[in-house]
Amino acid sequence: MNTPTLLNPGNRYPRVLSIAGSDSSGGAGIQADLKTFSALGCYGMTAITALTAQNTQGVRAIHNVPAQMLRDQIDAVVEDIGVDAVKIGMLHSPEIVMTVAAALDAHGLKQVVLDPVMVSANGAKLISDEAVAVLVRELFPRALVVTPNLDEAILLLGRKLTATDELEQAAEELLKQGAHAVLLKGGHLPGHDVVDILVRANADGQIAEVHKLHSLRISTHNLHGTGCTLSSALAAYLALGFNLPDAVQAARIYVRSALYAGSHVRTGAGVGPLNHGFAPQAMKVWES
Repeated sequence: MNTPTLLNPGNRYPRVLSIAGSDSSGGAGIQADLKTFSALGCYGMTAITALTAQNTQGVRAIHNVPAQMLRDQIDAVVEDIGVDAVKIGMLHSPEIVMTVAAALDAHGLKQVVLDPVMVSANGAKLISDEAVAVLVRELFPRALVVTPNLDEAILLLGRKLTATDELEQAAEELLKQGAHAVLLKGGHLPGHDVVDILVRANADGQIAEVHKLHSLRISTHNLHGTGCTLSSALAAYLALGFNLPDAVQAARIYVRSALYAGSHVRTGAGVGPLNHGFAPQAMKVWES
């Protein structure tokens, strides 16, 4: 067998790493992340934080991955393949949070999308109380953007949010917890319109930019993995070279399209997944 000639060994793919839990049903977690990375033309990799036994009706069991195994996964892919952007999802314990923070520092990873996964769509708690405070302290300052949904923002702020006009103030309060930018998702609020708020801080931690993102609500029961998909799409677009506001806009368009494409499909007896592969893109190749 002849050895193939390397035409240009410097060429590479846009590389995105998901540090998150595994969803055995395929709709959320690393499975949704990998589908999203692939659909957007990126090379996806994973460092699994936990295994879950779940389906569209709920989570049956969670098996946590040891911290050293998680660190070994991150080191292995970064040291060999390299990473252009990171999506962080389910982190279940303070030790796991600290492990991820140390790995980000050790490898100089800056394009980090932090999805503070705390409760599943079916109501199962996915993080310990102690881990929440450590996550805010250690990972908010290390992330380029934090992407909480309404329930996660309520937990982080310790108060209810019941109206769209409260979102900007809530996002500003999350900035004060140490985040550089916050994409606060308002999809859990009632109404025909969905409003998300992207806020960015200046060097003093004050709001420098506010982007209000409006869209009509898509009528569908298939919402499982929406948050995972949005954060992974955002990471993919950052790896593709988009700036943060443009990456957010593009990620929202992708998620809305995936929701619409999957809205008429029945998968399981509970809350079904999005259609991540409605229009897959060819793998991008960066030329050296």
